[in-house]
This record gives sequence, structure tokens and C-alpha cells, in this order.
Amino acid sequence: MSYTNLLYHIVYATKERAPLITNLLRLRLHEYLGGTVRGLGSIPIEINGVSDHVHLLVKLRPTISVSEFLSKLKSNSSGWAKRQTRGRFAWQSCYGAFTVSESQVDHVRLYIRNQEKHHQKMSFEEEFKALLKAHKLDFDEAHLWG
Repeated sequence: MSYTNLLYHIVYATKERAPLITNLLRLRLHEYLGGTVRGLGSIPIEINGVSDHVHLLVKLRPTISVSEFLSKLKSNSSGWAKRQTRGRFAWQSCYGAFTVSESQVDHVRLYIRNQEKHHQKMSFEEEFKALLKAHKLDFDEAHLWG
């Protein structure tokens, strides 16, 4: 028997960070993302975001890579959101995926729940760079928003 606890804080934005996630779309999108996560055999722990990006805290099954999981999640949810917005929706290609220790789950959940409040003081771009720095990831700003 194998035992895993593969927790990830995943962050990604709409294409060109356009404010496409309206208040009307947001709750349904988050529910759809949760259902898709479950459909991929994983567990959604927390999902939230604002008009231009989403945060997910998920537990992945060990048989799917983060990149494969995100490819399927983004493709599936983008198609659904396109139908809801008459074709105006797309996700950006890049993302951030950060491992989370079980001891930090409550902290990350609270961070994700407070996105609206958090983004009254900080843009998505600032937040994403801060997450990369906090996780000691080097990045080239010229290729950050691909």
C-alpha cells in the first residue's frame, strides 16, 4: 500500500489577466472547478478568486502529474466558461503550483478565502511575484505572463 498527501496551492489567471470572472460567473465557476477536480480523481479543499484569477487548494492523486492535472482542469473549465460568456473566456497558459504541508492547510485555506479583501491592497501581478519569491522560485519577468 502507498500513502500520499499531495497538497498543492494552485494559482492561474485569465488570459491577459482580463477581468472575465464576473460576480455572476464566479460562484458557478468555482463549483464547476470543484466538480472537475473531483472528476479528475482529486479532492478540492478550497477554491476562490477574483475577477482575473483563481486559487485552488487541492489534494492530487499520485497517478496524475501537476501539469497533466492543470491541462485537463483548465481545458475543461475554459470550455465551460466560454459557453457561459459567449466565447469571451480563456485562461493564460502559465500557472503557479506550490506544495503545501499539512500543517499549513488552514493558513492557505484562509488566504484563499480572503482573496477579495487581499486584492483591495495588492494586484494579481504583485501577489503572484510574491508567491514565487516566497517559494524561492527564480523567474524572468519577460516570460512570466505567457
